[in-house]
Amino acid sequence: MPGRPGQGAVVNPFIVAIDGPAGAGKTTVSQMLARRLGCLYVDTGALYRGVAVLAMRRDIGLDDDLGLAKLCENLKMDLELTPDATRVLANGEDITAGLRTPEVSMAASAISARPVVRAWLLTVQRSIGTKGSCVFEGRDMGTVVFPDAKFKFFLTADPRVRAVRRHKELTAKGPAPSLVEVERDIRLRDRNDSTRSTAPMAAAPDAIFLDSTEKNADEVVKSMLEIIREAQEIN
Repeated sequence: MPGRPGQGAVVNPFIVAIDGPAGAGKTTVSQMLARRLGCLYVDTGALYRGVAVLAMRRDIGLDDDLGLAKLCENLKMDLELTPDATRVLANGEDITAGLRTPEVSMAASAISARPVVRAWLLTVQRSIGTKGSCVFEGRDMGTVVFPDAKFKFFLTADPRVRAVRRHKELTAKGPAPSLVEVERDIRLRDRNDSTRSTAPMAAAPDAIFLDSTEKNADEVVKSMLEIIREAQEIN
């Protein structure tokens, strides 16, 4: 069962769904927002990355639905959730450290387009959502996974700015691809995520758009908190 943060839970549980493209700042913003609200932060992309890592390890083609179905059928994936991070355990093994490479990012984008994987992970995500107030980040949280979420945000930013942010993040961890390569991968992933036939990345009709191109994480979180708190007071 997912762990709970140390802070007190929100009295009237609700779900905050934050969608948007890679590099828009969803992870940082979602973590900060969850801390401020005192609820769980759930990085749903980590689930897809976890499946991608295991598929790559076992040489399962990213479009091999039968192979992926068998992988999921025999997979027990657990999340250790805290206000700051999501650790992924696959059949008891902590695979978190290997989730953030460029190769895994592209593989996760491909994996997330496979209906068999999405159907399996849909139940996992919705189960987590029954535990109490949560901040979920992903690509289709507000459109598919939690269409009835009380709060929906779509966070975006200029592709070049997103590439610079992602390149800085990767460089801090060690040898990294060039900025040109990172921007190319981000644009490719945007295209793949938004054009796939199954649950493409898109903003829910009632989602609130926030552009972080010229805003830092604190400013974005402040905007979200104002919207959430105003609605909570009214309702």
